[in-house]
Amino acid sequence: MRVMKILKWLAITIVCALIAIQFIRPVRSNPTAPESQSLNAHVHVTPQVAAILDRSCTDCHSNRTRWPWYSNVAPVSWFVIDHVNHGRSHLNFSEWSRYQKREAEELLEQMCREAEAGFMPMTSYTRIHRKALLSADDIKVLCEWTDGERRKVAVDK
Repeated sequence: MRVMKILKWLAITIVCALIAIQFIRPVRSNPTAPESQSLNAHVHVTPQVAAILDRSCTDCHSNRTRWPWYSNVAPVSWFVIDHVNHGRSHLNFSEWSRYQKREAEELLEQMCREAEAGFMPMTSYTRIHRKALLSADDIKVLCEWTDGERRKVAVDK
């Protein structure tokens, strides 16, 4: 009987805590950036590459994040918002113009390298977003594109 009473109070405490943490809401945003600053405005993005980036990268690496319903529910929202903010801080397709040519060249190379290594998109993202998984063909297309664009950036120096 005593164990049941403890379990009941524990359950009530957990439910109250879950309700209370819903009021701790980090900022979920999609900052505006002119199209003239975007990746598409600075490099040639083929329709095939655009589809791959949109499906597998832009939620975390652009200001066009599609926020899923669970990004409104703490504590999951905290992790999702942190991942998006972290992703944007490393690479943001919406703000491509802020990168110097050398940095843009390195980011293009890194995109291929991380896709080939299976680091991107992150497993925590692809577990829920199965369509974001990159096939071998997707990686080949992406790496051929990044290689070509890197060469163009190097020539423009």
